[in-house]
Amino acid sequence: MPKRKAAIAVGGVAALGAAALLLPNANASQDKNDTNAAGALGSARTLKASQASGLSAQLQKILGQAFAGAYFDSGKQQLVVNVVNGDNNVIAQVKNAGAVVRQVQNSTSALKAAAGTLKTKATIPGTSWAVDPRTNKVLVTADSTVTGAKWNRLQSTVQSLGSGMATLKRSSGTFKTFVAGGDAIFAQTQQGGVRCSLGFNVTAADGSPAFLTAGHCGVAAKDWSDSQNGQPIATVDQAKFPGNDFSLVKYNDKTTQTSSTVNAGNGQTVQITQAADATVGETVFRMGSTTGLHNGQVTGLDATVNFASETVPGGTDTVNGLIQTNVCAEAGDSGGSLFTQDGGAVGLTSGGSGDCTSGGETFFQPVTAALQATGATLGNGNAGNGGNAGNGAGDQSGSAAPSASASDPAGAGGDQIGGSADPSASATDPSGNGAGDQSGTGSGSAPSGAGTGDQSGNGSAQSGNGSAQSGNGSAQDGSSSLTGTR
Repeated sequence: MPKRKAAIAVGGVAALGAAALLLPNANASQDKNDTNAAGALGSARTLKASQASGLSAQLQKILGQAFAGAYFDSGKQQLVVNVVNGDNNVIAQVKNAGAVVRQVQNSTSALKAAAGTLKTKATIPGTSWAVDPRTNKVLVTADSTVTGAKWNRLQSTVQSLGSGMATLKRSSGTFKTFVAGGDAIFAQTQQGGVRCSLGFNVTAADGSPAFLTAGHCGVAAKDWSDSQNGQPIATVDQAKFPGNDFSLVKYNDKTTQTSSTVNAGNGQTVQITQAADATVGETVFRMGSTTGLHNGQVTGLDATVNFASETVPGGTDTVNGLIQTNVCAEAGDSGGSLFTQDGGAVGLTSGGSGDCTSGGETFFQPVTAALQATGATLGNGNAGNGGNAGNGAGDQSGSAAPSASASDPAGAGGDQIGGSADPSASATDPSGNGAGDQSGTGSGSAPSGAGTGDQSGNGSAQSGNGSAQSGNGSAQDGSSSLTGTR
């Protein structure tokens, strides 16, 4: 890989500047004022999402069992903290810290117990669950494949959790991994070509130049090229999938020069300065070769997704500890970067349902967990701010159905019968089963290059010079959102 392109293909985004200029087709929306959080805001501080994440982690440790989750009110730019059995001392501590107090019914332990029940009784392909601190419930989503006896089983399990504990919704799409993407990387397997996306350039623990991408890409193939039929330029060093969904891929040329920037399109880049933990309610950006730059909001943390296994007929591949968002994604976006406007590396595109026409939900592997597990550091060795990785498992998470908007965290429509998330799943917990890889062949003439239904493809449009999705100086070339198709 030429040093120039290696630098481009890092994962970062240089000062986004005005989001309106960079995101003409972005679809994020602001939360409406939460009536349940109404009251005297008094000393509530105006915060950035990254500051809210740190404050939430601090309050979780201070409040102990009284802490029942938190979320970022993006409209007011304030942290809202849920408390149960909140006495005057607890309320005073939250207010003195500069957060808004919200008294709720369900404790963290109760929500975790509900998640455990779902895991035991309703681990069904095509389902997901996560705790939503904005509704103080577990939000369970079933895709279009969950029908008949499976639907009855899921519905019965959710109902058994009791009223006010969970919400069950349907997704019109199908949960799948999004293989294919931004600045594409390619591999050849016995089953055919695989295309994924580079997430973020990093430095491996031994000092070697490397990059992060999706785990299902690293499991699919070991050697990767920067062109569809080119010679391998990088080799998988570590790959975790299922359970987690990240890979560390080392450049074969140890003199490769990399940089920590993500291509935001239209000649703009964003400098990645640190790894950042996601916060429910914050606005995030995703870059992908298929759909370009899109934004939305984080709707859940430590989400569990049950994909139909591609290798075991009738089996379930489960991935834990994911970030759930309402940012759209399509085939070709796997492995690509999720980041914040101020340069925080947040996640690697894993999978989801829906598309950028009808909307949907998309799940991401947290970057902080991937860095911690691999021992890598962002860019050329700048350590990320990953100290809070995995904090607030289940507590600060929330999940929205595909139809849910940022202003309606519960989502519109669907059966409101209650369900449960698996907040106990740690962001770094390798246990569980992962998402299927969703392979297929693409059209080759379109940037999506994706196989219908299976979220993958071998689109040759990714490898040309000067094309919108690839080549020198292209809007998508060098973006850190390289996803693979297979």
